[in-house]
Amino acid sequence: MSENSTISIAPARLPDDIETVRGLFREYIDSLGIDLSFQDVEAELADLPGKYAQPAGIILLARDNNGEALGCIALRPMGESGAAEMKRLYVRPEARGHNLGRRLVVEIMDYARSIGYKRVVLDTLATLYSARKLYASLDFDEIEAYYDNPRTDVIYLGRAL
Repeated sequence: MSENSTISIAPARLPDDIETVRGLFREYIDSLGIDLSFQDVEAELADLPGKYAQPAGIILLARDNNGEALGCIALRPMGESGAAEMKRLYVRPEARGHNLGRRLVVEIMDYARSIGYKRVVLDTLATLYSARKLYASLDFDEIEAYYDNPRTDVIYLGRAL
């Protein structure tokens, strides 16, 4: 990414952006280096936008001024009233270090608030130190697990909107 790049964040244009979203989600999943089959990610990828469909959810894409996708984030409704789950925050390696992850999180929280959500939750791996630092800087607090997860290295976070 060049220093002169302008980055825009906007909702994925569906169905046109499905393959772009699918590719970014797969890059994210592969970057974790862990087995996420318990989340049935293959079905999630096949069924996009699935639970992320608007208006209750959304997928945001970050693009440079050439239209190249640099990152993504998604939001889906939770079972509990007034809460949404933030998922699949990913910034491609070449775009890191420019606060793009922060911008994506802030944009999706703004969207969640605008459609009436009162709270947002997420999970992250304990080893994702940069992500944890980002979430702490945005006032996310540790919460109890909100779903069954076989992994023991997961941290659950939430915050009011």
